[in-house]
Amino acid sequence: MSSLKAEFVVSSGKPDTFPSDQLPEVAFLGRSNVGKSSLINALTGHKKLAFTSNTPGRTQTINFYRIDEGCYFVDLPGYGYARVPKGFTDQWKILIEQYLNNRETLVLSCLILDTRRGWMEKDLDLKRWLEHYGRPYLVVATKIDKLNQSEQERGLRAIRKEGVEPLPFSALSGRGVREIWQAIMTTLHPR
Repeated sequence: MSSLKAEFVVSSGKPDTFPSDQLPEVAFLGRSNVGKSSLINALTGHKKLAFTSNTPGRTQTINFYRIDEGCYFVDLPGYGYARVPKGFTDQWKILIEQYLNNRETLVLSCLILDTRRGWMEKDLDLKRWLEHYGRPYLVVATKIDKLNQSEQERGLRAIRKEGVEPLPFSALSGRGVREIWQAIMTTLHPR
């Protein structure tokens, strides 16, 4: 897949600095170190668009990337990483909830799970929250390349137990990029 026109626009710690041009937004949500940045980079074809780090909890603001002038990819701070001071975690939670609750341009959330770990309590909380508020979402199962075939099947089966069909993704091989794009485009341009 060729790379798209993709540009970093703003790293925002409060709602009044979110972009105001009304483009539809696709949010990327997940625990720290689950592969959100790698997924954004693979989807756009830009290796260094979203900052990847081996240090979980590095993204502490909401990062907006304009994609082909048609939408934003929105990288939300990872949740559930213990080494971050308590006050920080509370700020993030408020920021993320304000974004998810009030953002009228949010059309789709990508709930990202590490296939090796499956659902954790905070992921399930987020899933229930999105369902409660009628927010469309898809589940992306990352790090699929770190598992052999039977481990992959077991991991995906465990994710399906929550009544969703995960889209398997590998940043290494690019597996899943086309399917995830199809799901995003279907939401952005419903027939």
